[in-house]
Amino acid sequence: MAEKARKKHLQFRPHFKTHQSAEIGEWFREAGVSKITVSSVSMAIYFADQNWKDILIAFPVNILEIDEINKLSRNITLHLTVESVEAVHCLKENLVSKINVYIKIDTGYHRTGILPPEVFKIDEILNIISASRNLNLSGFLAHSGNTYNANSEKEIIEIHRNSTRQLSELKSRYISNFPGLRISIGDTPSCSLAENFGDIDEIRPGNFVFYDVMQYFLGSCSMEDIAVAIACPVVAKHADRMEIVLYGGAVHLSKESGTDDKGKEIFGLPVKINDSGWSKPLLYSYVSRISQEHGILQTRPEVFGSIQIGDIIGVLPVHSCLAANLAKQYFGFDGKEISKM
Repeated sequence: MAEKARKKHLQFRPHFKTHQSAEIGEWFREAGVSKITVSSVSMAIYFADQNWKDILIAFPVNILEIDEINKLSRNITLHLTVESVEAVHCLKENLVSKINVYIKIDTGYHRTGILPPEVFKIDEILNIISASRNLNLSGFLAHSGNTYNANSEKEIIEIHRNSTRQLSELKSRYISNFPGLRISIGDTPSCSLAENFGDIDEIRPGNFVFYDVMQYFLGSCSMEDIAVAIACPVVAKHADRMEIVLYGGAVHLSKESGTDDKGKEIFGLPVKINDSGWSKPLLYSYVSRISQEHGILQTRPEVFGSIQIGDIIGVLPVHSCLAANLAKQYFGFDGKEISKM
């Protein structure tokens, strides 16, 4: 991903909410990354303590954290995300150091952000920024999370094009008054599959560091690209139903599910763990349902007989960001533990 950003002349600001690990962060530094994205003030503090000096919090600013924001802004180059006049006004009145802000734009996901036609809202925010001694405009930011609902690679590219077009129009409208204005996008499907980034200046993908079953279904990665599995002990077997019970439920995998090409709802794909990695997903097997602690592995006789109570089965997660967030730590196949926040 770093090489793709270099070839496309894009600033690479990867999202660290996926791995949340100082050690994994060092792998990015080795790839030339110096600017990062996080999803919370506490995560920004964690990575600032690891000597990351340019951090974007890509979540609408929480004005209740203004004291923590002020402490953080004294030590790093901090970028915040805003979408309301109220939040920007609060920042103007309470900041003690200079910070940068991205204005969040809703290009079709409809989670947060200002709709592109609502330029009166953007103008009002820009007026407050211009009148503030401690606020500087970084640019416009979007997350095309609707790519995760796409049914084909073609649809992902179309969503990406639509998002890029809307952001480009805003950039053209405001660039003369704000010459340094940048536009930033961040979803892994677009960043993995797209080759044309138009006027985009910066990309912020995060999930790609591990990928997951959802990204595989979308076509963003191959099965071999999935780089994290949840280690789940086998605690029970039910031959009459061809079901194996795993100690790995919603509190380990999350409740995210995906749908395979046969229409089955899947909460994870099982793999056999060995000394150097894991196998391909087990044939005709999938985590068919979950509760808080339980994961139910639906399988067939040829797989059922090869798994015993007390075995540890790997589960490739549907959404690695959530599964990694729920985990306490990572283990590499070199026997080393990799810590996380």
